[in-house]
This record gives sequence, structure tokens and C-alpha cells, in this order.
Amino acid sequence: MDIFVQQIINGLVLGSMYALVALGYTMVYGIISLINFAHGEVLMVGAMVSWSVVTALADSGLPGWALLLISLPIAILACSVLNFVVEKIAYRPLRNAPRLAPLITAMGMSL
Repeated sequence: MDIFVQQIINGLVLGSMYALVALGYTMVYGIISLINFAHGEVLMVGAMVSWSVVTALADSGLPGWALLLISLPIAILACSVLNFVVEKIAYRPLRNAPRLAPLITAMGMSL
């Protein structure tokens, strides 16, 4: 029974992550009418930044919830800056371009 409860929790966490990514894709497409293929990569950068902060502070003796509260705003800031730079450099100059150019740029940002 213990394994079943843990698998239910794992499924809810994984489903929540999928829902968060899908919501991000929907919001970006609804606002700028462009499928941002780099959306998943930005989330990956946020996860890596958060993981790096947690592992750097792991020996500090802070409890897990404090590490989470420290790493979460840093990851949010890193993702926000990355999204701002990508939008400013790659997407904004192509706002009035034909539909194929922003699509190719979005794929390039994903790579």
C-alpha cells in the first residue's frame, strides 16, 4: 500500500509538471501567436539553476524547505532573464516577418 501511495504522488507531481509546460505553451501562443520551442529548454535551465543552488548550499546545514525557498527565486530570476534575452534578441526583430522566419528562429533557440 505504501508503494501505491507513493506512485499516486509521483503521478500527480509528473502530471502537474506536464500541465505547467502545456499552460506555458498555450499562453505564449495566445499572446504572440508563435510556438516557442525553447520553452522546455528554459524550464530545464530553471531546474538546473535550482539544483545547482541546492547542491551548493547542501553543506550549509539548512533544512530542505529553506533550500527550496532560496533556490526557487534564483531559478525564477534566471529563467526570467533568459526569456527576456531570447525574446529581445530573437523574436522581437521578427515580429512582422513572414511566418516561417519566427518558426525557424524558435527551433534554433531550442537547439
